[in-house]
Amino acid sequence: MYRLIRNLLFRFPTEPVHYFSMNSLQAACRVPGIRKQIARQFQPKGNLAREVFGLTFSNPVGLGAGFDKNARWLTELEALGFGSIEIGTVTPRPQSGNDKPRLFRLPKDQALINRMGFNNEGVKVIAERLRRWNVTRPDPMPGREKLIVGGNIGKNKVTPNEDAWKDYETCFRELFEVVDYFVVNVSSPNTPGLRELQEKDALHKILSHLQTINHQQPKAKPLLLKIAPDLTSQQVDDVIALAFDCALDGLVAANTTIDRSGLRTPSATIENIGAGGLSGAPLRSRSTDLVRYITEKSGGRIPIIASGGIFTADDAREKLAAGASLVQVWTGFIYEGPAVVKNICDGMQPGGGHSLSN
Repeated sequence: MYRLIRNLLFRFPTEPVHYFSMNSLQAACRVPGIRKQIARQFQPKGNLAREVFGLTFSNPVGLGAGFDKNARWLTELEALGFGSIEIGTVTPRPQSGNDKPRLFRLPKDQALINRMGFNNEGVKVIAERLRRWNVTRPDPMPGREKLIVGGNIGKNKVTPNEDAWKDYETCFRELFEVVDYFVVNVSSPNTPGLRELQEKDALHKILSHLQTINHQQPKAKPLLLKIAPDLTSQQVDDVIALAFDCALDGLVAANTTIDRSGLRTPSATIENIGAGGLSGAPLRSRSTDLVRYITEKSGGRIPIIASGGIFTADDAREKLAAGASLVQVWTGFIYEGPAVVKNICDGMQPGGGHSLSN
């Protein structure tokens, strides 16, 4: 069924369809009884709960940052079975992001290219929305742990890199009471100069400052770093050393790539799309290799949330076998549809076989 719906949706511009689909789901879930029906249909079977960095996730499949930037659809996404949702990237001040169009499908590659540019409503609006949701959120389905919400934080485009640490502090303080964990995003290719913050000195300043604030609180929140798949081995080694030095709770591997090699989509189409981060199936092997490298270099002492090219149970198993503790989908959600979490989780159960696309 979803394949037919997807073929129809893919006839329309990508970003408007994203909002149309999620707002339609939200409207449906507001009808008495519908949310529970949806949840019963899409909840994974069995018990896949796991504890990672002190938090209990109902299952290992989360939704990566960038899908629900403004924390508008948490209840609806929880009904689709996600064990966690990473909101954002959130910046101190609202920003509209880059010019449209800025989100493109590559169906031949099961991929997307985006250059959104951290479009969001700003940390104060998002924090207040999360406060209200935490008060009114529905009880989890029987047998499920509550939805884990991560806060992915970044800097405003106009903030110079030397002042970036201030933006991260602002977001950290504003969101501290309303999210379960934090992810520092310095790896998006769509904010000019942002990836320069992945260099060890700049990164150490940001992370050590956040950890100082973190450990001044009654109970510290898990702090993670999201890295790019385009780092050199030396840069990854620096990140691993930094993770230990700053006592990070984990890494998210990985963000989108600026590489365009090996795509089936015609090069002329790629050139017409222009700049942006590539996500989806083309990142599958690269992100797995990155997870495996970090695991081996760190002796398995750094929990990893794996992201990149996860569509099926086999994809998720590959990431977990490489050393990941959790996985995140994004592009796979677009291509596989609302049953993606159930298909992955059920396929990972003993005797579950392969996940199926509707």
